[in-house]
Amino acid sequence: MSNATLSPQPGSLRGATLPKWFAWAVAAGSLALGYAVSAVAGLNSDIQWALIAAVLFVVGSYAVSAKVEGARQAKDRTATSLVWVAFLLAVTPLASLLWETAERGVKVLDGYFLTHSMGVVGDAEPGGGIYHALLGTLEQVGLAALISVPVGVLTAIYLVEYGRGRLAKAVTFFVDVMTGIPSIVAGLFILSLWVLILDMGPSGFAGSLALSILMIPVVVRSTEEMLKLVPNELREASLALGVPKWRTILKVVLPTSLGGIITGVMLAIARITGETAPVLLLVWGTDFINANPFQDPQESLPMYIYLQFGAGSDPAYDRAWAAALTLIGFIMILNLLARGIARWKAPKTGR
Repeated sequence: MSNATLSPQPGSLRGATLPKWFAWAVAAGSLALGYAVSAVAGLNSDIQWALIAAVLFVVGSYAVSAKVEGARQAKDRTATSLVWVAFLLAVTPLASLLWETAERGVKVLDGYFLTHSMGVVGDAEPGGGIYHALLGTLEQVGLAALISVPVGVLTAIYLVEYGRGRLAKAVTFFVDVMTGIPSIVAGLFILSLWVLILDMGPSGFAGSLALSILMIPVVVRSTEEMLKLVPNELREASLALGVPKWRTILKVVLPTSLGGIITGVMLAIARITGETAPVLLLVWGTDFINANPFQDPQESLPMYIYLQFGAGSDPAYDRAWAAALTLIGFIMILNLLARGIARWKAPKTGR
């Protein structure tokens, strides 16, 4: 470490600064020292070793920076170190989950697994697939989206463009309440209304009704925020030209916020895709292919994973992990599509 780096230069208002690689050097030293401390103390847990290294990283960054750069810059480096430590603590479980799922799921995940159902395959026997569950998930989530998107978007338009007075406040209140409703409560409501009172029986559509209850508030909130971002000048310019308000909303407001609305819808779909409780209550599940979501029990990916893990055999465990990997991949694709559409539909600014 050169004196020119650590010492303030003549005529400069800046004090001594540490080199850019300082943080990486402290991180490497903290990892090595943390591993040595855990080895000496006889700690076998990787979590304990990582926490010791994190504490050493924060303390070491502050101590060296305070000696060289001063207390003010040391506090800034400490805040930055805490942010990095918090980021790693949040990412590590997620990365571990993805790695574990991918490692165990690829054992049986192939074209046969995706294009065949369980049929007459027993839970303790190898073979079978998730075609019936994948078909059921696509139909149930698709029906829920068909119900939720028009209701959610129109509700958001009312709240932003027309909503005034007690009715708007009541709608906002109930949307906030629906946002926190547990999925099991939505499933029990549809069970009592659709299955017990109306005697319609279990079906994929019954599960879609419960999923739509969970999806509507997410669509309303995301659409509402996107509509609020549209500048009022655009509305006023359109109205000043004599364009009716409904046409202004249709031709100006909605196209401007379309990218954000579609992103919110995709994220809402990803949120409901992995729900299990409503499916357990209303769809029931089956090992055979049922392409009619309006009649008889139907399978879904969350239900398939639950049932296969409950079977307790090695082939069933492999199928469950493969189905979980497929579900994660499906949700990841939806999130990537949402990001792509948001970037594609983002307002273009001229130079």
